[in-house]
Amino acid sequence: MAGVQTCPLPICRLGPDLLDPDWGEEHEAEALRRLTAEPEREIGLALLDQRVMAGVGNMYRVEVCFLLGRSPWTPVSEVDAARAVRLCRDLLLRNAWRPEQSTTGSTRRGSEHWVYGRRTCLRCGTRIRRTDQGEDVEARVTYHCPRCQP
Repeated sequence: MAGVQTCPLPICRLGPDLLDPDWGEEHEAEALRRLTAEPEREIGLALLDQRVMAGVGNMYRVEVCFLLGRSPWTPVSEVDAARAVRLCRDLLLRNAWRPEQSTTGSTRRGSEHWVYGRRTCLRCGTRIRRTDQGEDVEARVTYHCPRCQP
């Protein structure tokens, strides 16, 4: 597959780079294959796994789950995985060359994110739930709206 490398070095175990300038259908298909390889895995944990797709950090995974309308604890099998891959790439591309990160399209202070780091949901005003997802050193703070993300 063009552009997707295989080698013995640890860095080569990374999934397709979402910011790869040569990104194409092969990259998207490989990211989708890796994302759906463990269908019972929680989507929030799968999105953070750099072996699935390289580049998704905590803020983006929280916001992608929001945009999918799904809780970060939803199994991958119950999520539109292709849409998740496209959202991840789109958000990273939109923010790659800006000092501020926005997932809403607005850079106005207080309206950059839907749920990440917020007390209330930007869409519906419901109080955001803040909990950890994952275990030990892999645990990450997770924000989600119980109304928008059942």
